[in-house]
Amino acid sequence: MHLRNRLLVVAGGISLAVGAVGIVVPILPTTPLVLLAAACFSTGSPRLRAWLEITPYFGHYIRNYKDKVGVPLRVKAVSLTFLWSVLAISAVALSFSGWMPMLLLVVGLCVTVHILTIRTMKEEALTECSDREA
Repeated sequence: MHLRNRLLVVAGGISLAVGAVGIVVPILPTTPLVLLAAACFSTGSPRLRAWLEITPYFGHYIRNYKDKVGVPLRVKAVSLTFLWSVLAISAVALSFSGWMPMLLLVVGLCVTVHILTIRTMKEEALTECSDREA
């Protein structure tokens, strides 16, 4: 396995672990982290990506995104709250560097636009997904 693939697998594993914690800790965004893990695994280890897509806890996050079903509104709200909280803390911690808070602002705006452009899952689709997973 090449170094790049190993790094992607490690990044995907960390992202998945933090996303798993997000299932029980409401402030951590599960969906974006699981999607990031899937993206890392798709290049780093397609076998891990295939495994991730069939797991009962994470598979529906990936399928809903891939099938463009959407993301629940609550997930979007929590993701944006977490994003901007972490960016604000980072900007304050890195305020000695003049360009870093500006970079964080640009990254935050780009991620916010991306999250807001993802289709919002309708309530009936959310119920169907819950029924399918049960």
